[in-house]
Amino acid sequence: MSEPVIDLTSIGAVVFGTDGVVTDTARGHAAAWKHVFDAFLRGRSAPFDIRDDYLRHVDGRPRLDGVRTFLAARGITVPEGSADDEPGAPTVHGLGLAKDRCFMEQVDEYGVAAFPSAVALLHELRRRGARTAAVSASLHGRKMIASAAVMHLFDATVDGGDAALLNLPGRPDPALFAEAAHRLGLPAARVAVVESALPGVEAGVRGGFGLVVAVGHGERADELRARGAHVVVPDLGDLGVRGRVLPLTS
Repeated sequence: MSEPVIDLTSIGAVVFGTDGVVTDTARGHAAAWKHVFDAFLRGRSAPFDIRDDYLRHVDGRPRLDGVRTFLAARGITVPEGSADDEPGAPTVHGLGLAKDRCFMEQVDEYGVAAFPSAVALLHELRRRGARTAAVSASLHGRKMIASAAVMHLFDATVDGGDAALLNLPGRPDPALFAEAAHRLGLPAARVAVVESALPGVEAGVRGGFGLVVAVGHGERADELRARGAHVVVPDLGDLGVRGRVLPLTS
């Protein structure tokens, strides 16, 4: 079987999801969700499964969408509330605010690390003339990238703050990726998307991106393929790069 590659004779830029792709933060997000949901679910439903519930219902989604999607899967309805709710209040906003506070406490205490294989791939892509962007549904996306000391490896960044400002829907809608491609100055057909979340893969496919690369293994890899990923690798160190970026022709 030939090595999976990004062919830069047809792809001019690569847009990376952030959590679980560039930054090793997915486990922290999952732990924060479990802490918040388990407290809320006590006496209502079974505890939050840190693997299956996280991957199926909240991974890759904007925080409030994650609350809505997970609770809907459990048949639980709560009021929307507002951004002024107390963190942990039994509302969509209250649970989302509690999760945000819990996760940021982890970040402030332990910092954020970037995956070495992602950093190596970013360096190689840029050495060969490709442009790069980072996309995150989090309002803290830029802070995460800066904390991981990889901001200089991206030509553009689109995070939850941009989504709120521009009124962009979250994944699986491709709007965040489309905005990143626009900032890179290339059509979706000449842009690759690299993701690990199911909604992110679906967004890349729906957006008509030239290549959708998913990071996962085992049963997870099968699910990512089922969502339409063109290439699935267990680690970005298994993804090669071929050629150099060619200029656009009219």
